[in-house]
Amino acid sequence: MKVVLLAGGFGTRISEESHLKPKPMIEIGGRPILWHIMKYYSEFGFHDFVICLGYKQYVVKEFFADYFLHTSDVTFDLANNKMEVHNNYAEPWKVTLVDTGLNTMTGGRIKRIQPFIGDETFMMTYGDGVCNVDLNALLKFHQSHGKIATMTTVNIAQMKGVLDIDKDNVVRSFREKDEADASLINGGFMVLNPEIFSYLEDDTTVFEKEPLKKLALEGQLMSFHHNGFWQCMDTQREMKKLEELWQSGQAPWKIWEK
Repeated sequence: MKVVLLAGGFGTRISEESHLKPKPMIEIGGRPILWHIMKYYSEFGFHDFVICLGYKQYVVKEFFADYFLHTSDVTFDLANNKMEVHNNYAEPWKVTLVDTGLNTMTGGRIKRIQPFIGDETFMMTYGDGVCNVDLNALLKFHQSHGKIATMTTVNIAQMKGVLDIDKDNVVRSFREKDEADASLINGGFMVLNPEIFSYLEDDTTVFEKEPLKKLALEGQLMSFHHNGFWQCMDTQREMKKLEELWQSGQAPWKIWEK
């Protein structure tokens, strides 16, 4: 199953870092947060990634093109024009990097990668948040209810998209953030059936607005509630928090050995 990662935005709320690189390439523990997200998915057996790029896309492309330079020791034999990689560990990843436009909205980015998805169900999340959600349980839940979309929901006092969920986990309404909200929010880490593409019009489509609202009104949006760790990286404070967790050895999303 493919995993779609949204990594094309400007990251204006963390502009101290994102003026140099896309927000998903901001490092935690010396590695881009995008890498952390991919490592997490990979531990559950999801190795096929489609990454939606936009702002400073070349930074992401160069990272994967020179992956061994970022992750291994190397010897350069300049006289013979050779490079030797030492102790290299090859991730079991297939990574498709797609230019989805500089100013394209989130729904438009997902629409643009439809040719790479086809008629398959796929996972999708944002390139700036980590968690310890059970992805196998998430997928099993999605497959059990037969609806178009499943969204991981978390309860946190932040200003994100707010949801109204009934006792059967059906999302009945979806609305944008409000300063007074401290309710269940959209935590990303979604599973989407290919029918989702019919809810996306063009580059101006904001996935978190009309598409999710329409899915909710039609009873096609389900909630997978996650009570564990979840953290996005919108601000310098949040970036520092993630870095402290990593350096302490207590990062809840680090479930891999290497």
